Amino acid sequence: MNGTSVELPFFQLAELFHVLFSAPLYHLIIEGILLIWIIRLLLTKSYNPKDANGRFKLTVAEEEKLIAEWEPEPLVPSNRGGSHSNRGDSASDSHPAAHPVIASGKAGKFLNIDGVDCLNLGTFNFAGLVGHQVVEDDAVAAVYKYGVGSCGPRGFYGTIDVHLELERRLAEFTRTEEAILYSYGFATVASAIPAYAKRGDVVFVDDGVSFANQMGCLASRSNLRWFPHNDVAALRRLLEQQREEEKKNERKARVTRLFIVIEGLYADSGDMAPLAEIIELKYRYKTRIFLDESMSLCCLGATGRGVTEYLGVDMHDVDLVYASLETSLGSVGGFVCGDSFLVDHQRLSGLGYCFSASLPPLLAVAALSSLRLIDAQPEIFARLRQLSGRARARLGALRGLESVSHPDSPIQHVVLSRPSRDPARDSRFLESVCAAARRAGVALTTARYLAEREHKAKPASIRLVINSELTESEIDDAVDVMQRCYDLRVTSCVLSEPPSDQSDSN
Repeated sequence: MNGTSVELPFFQLAELFHVLFSAPLYHLIIEGILLIWIIRLLLTKSYNPKDANGRFKLTVAEEEKLIAEWEPEPLVPSNRGGSHSNRGDSASDSHPAAHPVIASGKAGKFLNIDGVDCLNLGTFNFAGLVGHQVVEDDAVAAVYKYGVGSCGPRGFYGTIDVHLELERRLAEFTRTEEAILYSYGFATVASAIPAYAKRGDVVFVDDGVSFANQMGCLASRSNLRWFPHNDVAALRRLLEQQREEEKKNERKARVTRLFIVIEGLYADSGDMAPLAEIIELKYRYKTRIFLDESMSLCCLGATGRGVTEYLGVDMHDVDLVYASLETSLGSVGGFVCGDSFLVDHQRLSGLGYCFSASLPPLLAVAALSSLRLIDAQPEIFARLRQLSGRARARLGALRGLESVSHPDSPIQHVVLSRPSRDPARDSRFLESVCAAARRAGVALTTARYLAEREHKAKPASIRLVINSELTESEIDDAVDVMQRCYDLRVTSCVLSEPPSDQSDSN
């Protein structure tokens, strides 16, 4: 036993040397380098740029270099024309931010802007319910009953009976199984899409969708395929390409879901989606349709039920409908409606629903009151369509300006007939036309975009919004004011700029 216990370490050591010397030479070299590096790390004193008091120690040269390179950021954007170095986001005197427009009072048919009472053609109030006395009285009564807040998200003491009542009424109005309420319109759109579309899915997006839809698509982390605005042929080609890709990897295709994101009435162009053709593609290529009806619900159709009613399309052919309460219903917030299993999924997956305070009760009551008025007065939508057609006809006779929107759309985007090669210059010119119109008593506004974050640059335009309270003579007068202001601005540009530059502005 003793002999064995003494000889065992010797044999183990001999075996270790045998393995060591039988290893390849490159292996020994690498291990030797690693061993030397580890020893060096252990023995070398680590560099600590801080002194004993925890402050960074810099040489005089390092301090001088940092001081020379440092440039303080402005507390507010400069208004003196030049741009701040290395930033490029400061406002010049011609930028709208340098001359804020102050609106006061309710944004109803009339609006006071910079002390001038104006006919309001700038805000979304299609059904004319902003400032309606019945809606206001109901909202005031809700304040006395519920207070002004909701105390938390829907899942944590934030659900109040009026929320459930509004969801029920919205489901009835849209003729769907269920609806879910959000407290902010933008959050509705940005939450609905990523609640379903996930990483690995493919989302086909119309490049004319609003910024909220763009952010919702980006938040989904899906593979985005953009197609030209309302170009069904381009969408069909993308879907066909996707089908060919799926044939190469059928296992991946079985778990990849396809979505199409469109708007019923596009806020940024006033166009309507070719919904019937897109539904045909949906069934052919097995995709799901997400439809934003923020601008079309309570606006289009015989009873205000949106683009599906206007086009005679079955609502059930659309997988998910979401909309804002901030246009025709004169409130705040948004909702998503559809089949019960789709809506229930959002109660745990809709970020804006789970983590935001619920809609204040007074705003839910205001939306309920507006829905009752709309149900009682469906004739307002026929009038709205008539007024929209009147506005489109008058805009078609403008000189130097033209409308690019659908004839029946209450949103009319008016662009320059001959735009220049500088979109910023066109935008400033049209803003000056709007400013002149406001001084003349007509509230107009240019369409505003986050140019640096938009997927696609949109042309500069004046946006007119028609509401059911207007009269035909008021629309005629407003268009005449626009034409006069345009002519005055063109004359001013001709007198102040070289003729070669002005040809593009007209």
